[in-house]
Amino acid sequence: MIHLLLAVIYVSFISLGLPDSLLGAAWPSIYQGFGVPVSYSGVIFFIISAGTVISSLQSDRLTRRFGAGWVTAISVGMTATALFGFSCSNSFWALCLWAIPYGLGAGIVDAALNNYVALHFASRHMSWLHCMWGIGASVGPYIMGAALTRGAGWQMGYRVIGILQLMLTVLIVLSLPLWKTRGSQNETGTAEPSAKALTLKEIFQIPGVKAVLITFFCYCSLEQTTGLWASSYLVLNKGVSPETAASFASLFFIGITVGRALCGFLTLKLNDAQMVRMGIGIISIGIVAFLLPLGETVTLAGLILVGFGCAPIYPSIIHATPEHFGADKSQAVIGVQMASAYSIPGGDESLHI
Repeated sequence: MIHLLLAVIYVSFISLGLPDSLLGAAWPSIYQGFGVPVSYSGVIFFIISAGTVISSLQSDRLTRRFGAGWVTAISVGMTATALFGFSCSNSFWALCLWAIPYGLGAGIVDAALNNYVALHFASRHMSWLHCMWGIGASVGPYIMGAALTRGAGWQMGYRVIGILQLMLTVLIVLSLPLWKTRGSQNETGTAEPSAKALTLKEIFQIPGVKAVLITFFCYCSLEQTTGLWASSYLVLNKGVSPETAASFASLFFIGITVGRALCGFLTLKLNDAQMVRMGIGIISIGIVAFLLPLGETVTLAGLILVGFGCAPIYPSIIHATPEHFGADKSQAVIGVQMASAYSIPGGDESLHI
């Protein structure tokens, strides 16, 4: 039965990635249709980010009270509702309103699912699951593009993804009996969490938490900065054409997704700490290659290497949390980790555009 639940979680990660690139893909059509400045997308992203920070910090308390299964089902249901709300919106302010449940749902499900996998499954699954998220996030814009190309409008793109999220909600509800605490059946050998939720002050008093949060924040900053500014840097400093620069930048995210697929196999030989060190080493080499004036080929190789280096860091830090801080504290710590990532606009994986 544990393999059936794992299959549900894999489907969940693919489905949860689907809506996370939609706003960026649809925004050119949205802001023109509503007659608002292009910069107003930042307002929506801010509301989503604020909601995810709030819900991430509450994930420990809610998961202990209701269980990971129910929290995941309700959160995905909130996301589905918000997506349907987006599809029915006829003004910018309506989008802002529906961004609230979207953010609240996205933050808590991210923290709850990541902690559940870290507690119950081996490190390879964490890498492969985040690879599945990347696949979903890559497919989402294609669905939106198909809706726009066929003249159905951006609303239809949101509606299709909303239907898929609703189907996922039903699937998770049907699988709730599988989400029970597994104790000795988990693959990591960690103990099960206790019933006491930690306050934010207590979390920061845990030895090592501040260092991990700084590392997590720096990683998310690096990933987001590279994703946002790689194209502009190539055009302004390397003399690359805008079209070529856009293609180069996309390879960064391809490097992350493919890298996570490969990292799942590497975790069979390396532990989480070794995976993080390996990632930092590859990133360092990639940055040097990217900055050196050695031509487009070396620059492209450097950008891909940065993507490959980023691949193991996020899932490995998350998966190592129960081992480093204890299963009874992992949900609280992961919730704060998610909040630190969400504090960067678009910084967490679930907010890539």
